[in-house]
Amino acid sequence: MSRVLIIGAGGVGGVVATKCAAVPEVFTDIVLASRKIEKCEMIQRRINRPIGIEKVDADDLSELVDLVEEVSPDLIINAALPYQDLTIMEACLATGVDYLDTANYEPRDEARFCYRWQWDYHRRFQKRGIMALLGCGFDPGVTNIFCAYAQKHVFDEIDGIEIMDCNGGDHGRPFATNFNPEINIREVTAPGRYYEDGRWIEVDPLSVSKTFDFPGIGQREMRLMYHEELESLAKNIPGVRRLKFWMTFSPEYLTHLRVLQNVGLTRIDPVVYEGREIVPLKFLKALLPEPASLGKSYEGKTCIGCLIEGKGKKDAGAKKYYIYNLCDHAKAYQEVGAQAVHYTTGVPAMIGAMLIATGVWSGEGVFNVEEFDPDPFMELLPRYGLPWTEEFLE
Repeated sequence: MSRVLIIGAGGVGGVVATKCAAVPEVFTDIVLASRKIEKCEMIQRRINRPIGIEKVDADDLSELVDLVEEVSPDLIINAALPYQDLTIMEACLATGVDYLDTANYEPRDEARFCYRWQWDYHRRFQKRGIMALLGCGFDPGVTNIFCAYAQKHVFDEIDGIEIMDCNGGDHGRPFATNFNPEINIREVTAPGRYYEDGRWIEVDPLSVSKTFDFPGIGQREMRLMYHEELESLAKNIPGVRRLKFWMTFSPEYLTHLRVLQNVGLTRIDPVVYEGREIVPLKFLKALLPEPASLGKSYEGKTCIGCLIEGKGKKDAGAKKYYIYNLCDHAKAYQEVGAQAVHYTTGVPAMIGAMLIATGVWSGEGVFNVEEFDPDPFMELLPRYGLPWTEEFLE
């Protein structure tokens, strides 16, 4: 039995709360907190069992500590913004509570995506006798676990990993982002990076592309990006030589993004407007649709998976292995009131929390998901809405 505090009431937080509420034998008490209490109230009304709600500013450490001491949870699930990861981790250290998140820390004033800030907390969490589980969404998260599963069951040696994320859905809006616009646009406009033979190679943003035939969706062009799970996989998958992350974008999305960049609306540095400083990207966020509002009209599917190559366990030759999940936007909305992008992030967070709450995954310090036994997680994925398929291509 476990008491859980969920911080963040956006699309992902709503999925996490709904899925935790569906497992009362594990999550006996649930409290959902956000800076905007009205978002908590909307989620609370959708859930078929009582949950607590609280107002908190996740940038304010003293507020967080007061809330954690009042709620007294066994685990905090961070579904807030990546800017707030370190503050919430500090609150966990102050109160002795385990921590889980779905995305790595990002500073507000720099588009830099790096686990080092959070990995540097390892000894402090270890000394406090508590655990932090990083990146327990889909990518990062399930994609890391797919790699750990392949390492355990399919390969003696993994040579290369390509993570491929395709959103084949259509929300009917001219331009929108599936996550917080600030985070999403910072991510896709950053330089691409990939790992090869022990070094990182940087390329211009979205400048490298290729096509892939995604199951259930079809041929799509995808663009090379940097994503945080590459950093942890380079550290935790012994002997891996190549790591790349790809994501698909519609031509319309890329055209809108290019125009917004050209006129300066994706900048994160302040500019002076009518005598006061504003950040152009924050202003753009105010103009774009709220990501959680997209679910009602979303149609189509997402396909996210890993194409892995290496030396197979049963023979001495090379092997190519593809493992992936398909998720339907409309079915996700029907079940939890959220689009598939939020669903595929929120469900793994709940499963990771369940494994911590039941003691299946445990430790003292800061960990990425691929450092634990993947089998219990893989068994729970289809049970809670994310079935996976594996194909042996060679």
